[in-house]
Amino acid sequence: MSSAQSVPENATPGFLVWRLSMKWRVSVDRAVGPLGLTHAQYSLVASLYGMHRDGVRPSQRRLADHTGLEPLYVSKLARSLEAAGIVDRTRDPADPRAVQLSLTEEGREITGRAITVVQGLLEQLLGPLGGLAGDRTRAFSLELATLLDVPLDPHAGAGAVPDATSSKEQS
Repeated sequence: MSSAQSVPENATPGFLVWRLSMKWRVSVDRAVGPLGLTHAQYSLVASLYGMHRDGVRPSQRRLADHTGLEPLYVSKLARSLEAAGIVDRTRDPADPRAVQLSLTEEGREITGRAITVVQGLLEQLLGPLGGLAGDRTRAFSLELATLLDVPLDPHAGAGAVPDATSSKEQS
């Protein structure tokens, strides 16, 4: 183990992505917990905050696509945020099947505070790369965006688990 990184020296990129994502999730959970939010809820309200700033009132589906969360999970989170008085859920007049989301006044205030706290965490995390405006951070962000654009099919490639029906031995 490397003492500076506290991860195995031969760690795979997948392991490092997993460790970093867990470190980030736990840190954000702890940081926004006193505001009554979880990391997943923060992801929704921070996205709503930015979309509202851009003049967009998204549907639950659009917010799910934006955050990368499953639509059913976004629906569950939105209902809990609505019960807490942070989010308003209303039927879309153009499509009565769709639900639009917006932050309440209290939700905007809580989200603004949460964003400030999480920005502080992000500055800490990216400090070794030169901070938010650092060249290494910009390059890192581009690399992450490249990886996020790669479609992943768990049934393709050399590591795929063979279908039980196709693995029968021929006699």
